[in-house]
Amino acid sequence: MGKTIAISNMKGGVGKTMTAASLSAGLVKRGKRVLCLDADAQHSLTVSFGITASNNLPDTLSTMMLNIINESDFEPKNGILLHHDGIDILPSNNTLASLEISMAGLLGRETVLRQYVDKVKSHYDYVIIDCAPSIDLLTINALVAADSIIIPVVPKFLDAKGLELLLKTIAQIRKQINPNLTIEGILLTMVDCRANFTLEIIKLIEQSYGNNIRIFKEGIPHSVRATESTAQGMSIFCTDPKGKVASAYSSLVEEVINCVA
Repeated sequence: MGKTIAISNMKGGVGKTMTAASLSAGLVKRGKRVLCLDADAQHSLTVSFGITASNNLPDTLSTMMLNIINESDFEPKNGILLHHDGIDILPSNNTLASLEISMAGLLGRETVLRQYVDKVKSHYDYVIIDCAPSIDLLTINALVAADSIIIPVVPKFLDAKGLELLLKTIAQIRKQINPNLTIEGILLTMVDCRANFTLEIIKLIEQSYGNNIRIFKEGIPHSVRATESTAQGMSIFCTDPKGKVASAYSSLVEEVINCVA
């Protein structure tokens, strides 16, 4: 049975989608079967995989979730596309935002995504869910469906302070719906070690959370090439395989694979 990992942070611009795509690509390079789910209404992960006409797709994540809501008979793997990096992805489009609105009054609305994931996860070693930069109903669905969560954090003061609310949300979900949810770790992203203030914030994060939450050993350095790889619809392992970002994400992949938590 595969492991489901949510990539989440309440703040945007922290490399969340880049992490979801790069972790997935790195796991595939290690021979793992990986499914990516784009649970962000802005469907950034879908675009980063080079799927630019997602509104024309007959089946997306919202389609699958609507099938669950309506208790319809359906093939769970419909709509899953194979990216040239070897990653399976269930894309999203503009219908995901309207689906979230229609879910608001549903009984059991927090478990819709989990019910879908349970239908497909036996086919994969890992299911990676890219979440919205907020604690909306889709993100709650992702955290309920997940076995663990990776939290990308840019080492800036306000980003570090924003961790508290996310951790409180995780604690509430553990208590009320998903007691098995664990925190895989905090991943420092867009790290510029040339700035003294960056090093101070990293130290603050380590002192505040390091005793209770794993902080991944290697942070992801700031890089223009990483942004370019997303624009090209390719992973960093294709566009800059020997670069520092690819090396850092390879380190993350090793830690995730070897995690016993």
